Amino acid sequence: MDVNPVAVGLDDVRTAQKTLSGVARMTVLEGSRHLSSLVGAPVHLKCENLQRTGSFKLRGAYVRIAGLSDGERAAGVVAASAGNHAQGVALAASLLGVRATVFMPVGAPLPKVAATREYGAEVRLHGQVVDETLRAAQEYARSTGAVFIHPFDHPDVVAGQGTVGLEILEQCPEVRTIVVGIGGGGLAAGIAVAVKALRPDVRIVGVQAEGAAAYPPSLAAGRPVSIDAPATMADGIKVGRPGDVPFDIVSGLVDEVRTVSEDALASALLLCLERAKMVVEPAGASPVAALLSDPEGFEGPVVAVLSGGNVDPLLMQRILTHGMAAAGRYLSLRLRLVDRPGALALLLGVLSEVDANVLDVSHVRTEPRLGLTEAEVELHLETKGPEHCAQVRRALSDAGYAVID
Repeated sequence: MDVNPVAVGLDDVRTAQKTLSGVARMTVLEGSRHLSSLVGAPVHLKCENLQRTGSFKLRGAYVRIAGLSDGERAAGVVAASAGNHAQGVALAASLLGVRATVFMPVGAPLPKVAATREYGAEVRLHGQVVDETLRAAQEYARSTGAVFIHPFDHPDVVAGQGTVGLEILEQCPEVRTIVVGIGGGGLAAGIAVAVKALRPDVRIVGVQAEGAAAYPPSLAAGRPVSIDAPATMADGIKVGRPGDVPFDIVSGLVDEVRTVSEDALASALLLCLERAKMVVEPAGASPVAALLSDPEGFEGPVVAVLSGGNVDPLLMQRILTHGMAAAGRYLSLRLRLVDRPGALALLLGVLSEVDANVLDVSHVRTEPRLGLTEAEVELHLETKGPEHCAQVRRALSDAGYAVID
């Protein structure tokens, strides 16, 4: 692979690792038997969800702020973020004795706002979307002289994130493929710099959400390209334009960028929780989603980077429900039956015989579309997977019920 000159090198990452000594944890590398059986080769999870502040973002933020001059530190720092970067900047600034102001969207999850304040930053809520918040932070930097700390588009930030790559090589020397989520590109770029310098044979695969995939068109165009209205549950990689610094590195060093669906993200988050016992946010689960989507497409041993675990509990609840549905663990059905005493009990008896757990029943008799002797029932069932869903449908059909949808 031809490598373009880039703004960050292996020496920068090694210097960042020294800077982070005693600050960032060397997060654990956990094997996953379930994913290994799917892929047909060892799969390990790099658990940056267990990093201080709950994500890798502390690494880059600390290196960036530590590199400021005395005058810049005295002016303070400012950042804009809906979550992980906010907490990373807040803790890094606190550890270095620098005043931090963090702008967050008005609708940012309360636990993330509270955590950012607890790490020592002044939080200002502004704007409904991150772009509005970002503009407010940049205006604050211009008016006050505070240094704006970009979440991914700076060489020091990329170097800090690259320390994840050095740790992976130390913890899994035999690694053949590293899979990592990509938003702006700082983490993937940093890992690529470190790993390709030491092990050019290791394949690096970036993963984006289908609804927020700015890298494929950018790579095709040979320059960062903006996409309109990125949309995904994975807010940690919901970025509309690659950073200039990361893009140059990713385009030269990352072997492939894949996209994953929202269903795959939800299923991956559920798998991390159930099988790996890991609380992971959707962006952090994106590498696992890629493995689930194409288990035969990765040469092992594989390391999947779980980049963060800061997920709002309400969002987690919705995602888990969606993930269970995507995995065939929920089944929603609507069917018609004769409206007579005992008809609903007979239907529920059929479901009981095939061990389907009824979560909710809606029984309608008065819709204009129904005949005088008809009733319509909507069922929400908990099942054991796709095969069990098919068994439930067959049992209903054998019992004479016509499923509408």
